[in-house]
Amino acid sequence: MTLRILYFARLRERFGLAEETLDFSGATAADLVRQLQARGGVWAENLAAGRTFRVAVNQEIVALDAPLPDHAEVAIFPPVTGG
Repeated sequence: MTLRILYFARLRERFGLAEETLDFSGATAADLVRQLQARGGVWAENLAAGRTFRVAVNQEIVALDAPLPDHAEVAIFPPVTGG
């Protein structure tokens, strides 16, 4: 399956990447996070358990157990506050 991954705010800065297209063989957002963590370095550090970030699939915030459909747009970003 192919996913379009978008990175925002500090994650975009740390990864040096705003977006990418990724061949993905998993099923859930958690599987995707594990695949990205496996890259090591800043990826493992910033997506580690205990680090705060959100995942949205096709512009809807989801839990990590959410399934990922083929050709989904997946955004990964730190939580934001309004004011």
